[in-house]
Amino acid sequence: MRSAYSVDTVRTAEREQMARLPEGALMQRAAAGLAAACADLLGRVYGSRVVLLVGSGDNGGDALYAGARLARRGAGVTAVLLAPERAHAGGLAALRRAGGRVVVAGGAGGAGGGAQGVEELVERADLVVDGIVGIGGKGGLRPDAVPLAATAERSRGAVVAVDLPSGVDADTGEVRGVAVRADLTVTFGTHKPGLLIDPAREYAGSVRLVDIGLELPAEPELEALQHADVARLLPLPRAESDKYRRGVVGIAAGSARYPGAAVLAVAGALRGGAGAVRYVGPAGDAVLTRFPETLVSDQGPKHAGRVQAWVVGPGAGDDAATVGEVLAADVPVLVDADGLRLAEAGVVRARRAPTLMTPHAGEAAALLGVDRAEVEGGRLAAARELAGRYGATVLLKGSTTLVADSGGGAVRVNPTGTSWLATAGSGDVLSGLAGSLLAAGLSAVDAGSVGAYVHGLAGRLAADGAPVGAHDVAEAVPEAWRNVLG
Repeated sequence: MRSAYSVDTVRTAEREQMARLPEGALMQRAAAGLAAACADLLGRVYGSRVVLLVGSGDNGGDALYAGARLARRGAGVTAVLLAPERAHAGGLAALRRAGGRVVVAGGAGGAGGGAQGVEELVERADLVVDGIVGIGGKGGLRPDAVPLAATAERSRGAVVAVDLPSGVDADTGEVRGVAVRADLTVTFGTHKPGLLIDPAREYAGSVRLVDIGLELPAEPELEALQHADVARLLPLPRAESDKYRRGVVGIAAGSARYPGAAVLAVAGALRGGAGAVRYVGPAGDAVLTRFPETLVSDQGPKHAGRVQAWVVGPGAGDDAATVGEVLAADVPVLVDADGLRLAEAGVVRARRAPTLMTPHAGEAAALLGVDRAEVEGGRLAAARELAGRYGATVLLKGSTTLVADSGGGAVRVNPTGTSWLATAGSGDVLSGLAGSLLAAGLSAVDAGSVGAYVHGLAGRLAADGAPVGAHDVAEAVPEAWRNVLG
């Protein structure tokens, strides 16, 4: 499990650790890890040109001490100071002792001084280290740092961010203004939420975690499942299992206009671990033609037979009666697509059994009464707000898929997926897959996060770098399942 903690939690852990260590020891651990990552990226340190973009505070200190280590190995290191009067004194002295140079951003003094000289230094560097702003930064870069970020982006060298790309919000993943775009982020102690959530995740590049010995609480702000976690949660049949013991999932989806949504939801459900799939709706003929093993009924959800979970909404059009009937059932329910629009918040909140809602950003924005851009720019806040408002578990789909529970606790962030999954019907497959996991006995949080993980992995395997259709994703689910189980 990959975990991420808030800035306040990290700072508390740092203070506690510093109280037990000699002065400066924690920063030296961070600087050593940062220098090692930079050296690995350079390949050959001796003779390389390294530019440090140094702001005030400890973040700049990490960059300066790491620069000193690289300078002692023969790199030509230049520190560009944005706030020379507030630069970390110890780090600055260490860099100078190691033979590093210092210039002032926008100033005229020192080698390479002046705006043009600094720009040339950055553009010609083999490596640029972003130590402008630490994890407490809010609201994008200050105006004096914006030109440096732009120059770093067009530099021929790689850009390494210290702990977090400057200008992104560590706690939320929001980017409100200009931020540094890194090729590699070296983060200390633990991941920060912004490194796992778009849009900030896009700015971080690859992420390398350096252990500096922090003691952190058991429950993080964010957690991302890995293969081993998913393997433990996947439902596997036992010798005595039959289709009912494995779970039966009901699919109430599709319409005369959108029969394909029903077919795709059933496709996902058949591959999700439940023992049987019951389909209710007007697309029964289309479903049976493609999947004859499906149990089809045209008598409505109440008369479909026993199920352990329902999926309702994909392609449902304006069939509010079916959505209401499913929500009245005393079993877990997954609500997607049209069902999200038709489900009354009060009815969802009043349910005793778990509810899993699976909106994309546009649907979440409509439910929250905000613009889509607000959801996409603040995905973590939107998922939590929606979960609280409906008293449900919310799987917010998108470039970063999040799973938030109304009871609080760590939000799950999905690490798998591909941009090729942005295709019609892909969400219907996910709904069926996650609904089947609900019927197999997983909690709403586990069903949502495991479903998203397997679905994302199936998307990668199906696409393999090329366009893919939703049916291809469904057919790749068994391969993804086997991949997880190893």
